[in-house]
Amino acid sequence: MYQHIMIPVDLAHKERLEKALNTGADLARLYDIPVCYVGVSSNAPGEVAHNPQEFEQKLKHFASEQAAKHRLREVSSKACISHDPAVDLDKTLLAAVKESGADLVVMASHVPGLAEHLFASNAGYIAKHAEVSVLVVR
Repeated sequence: MYQHIMIPVDLAHKERLEKALNTGADLARLYDIPVCYVGVSSNAPGEVAHNPQEFEQKLKHFASEQAAKHRLREVSSKACISHDPAVDLDKTLLAAVKESGADLVVMASHVPGLAEHLFASNAGYIAKHAEVSVLVVR
């Protein structure tokens, strides 16, 4: 059914991703398909990493941990570096979907609040604009 899963991750908030990570891993095992974990960061030092190379290494390590934890056959990681992730996140993730070759995106959402009445969520944007299936896990 599916050939490749992409899971966007925020390494600064891994604890909020558990349900989406488990769902993506379950689907990957069910269909015996690869998973690509995608993270977005900036060139500037941040909460997760001091530079893009450190961010890439941490994301790669995260993907390896997920492979071991969920017994996944094939995982990869893609670090996307953006000038301003807060502004560019949606478009950066859409580009990553195309580059990864994924035909399914599994991503975490959050409980909607007042902000969603003013601004669309990242998961909602990806679900609306991606040319592949998107599973939003709350």
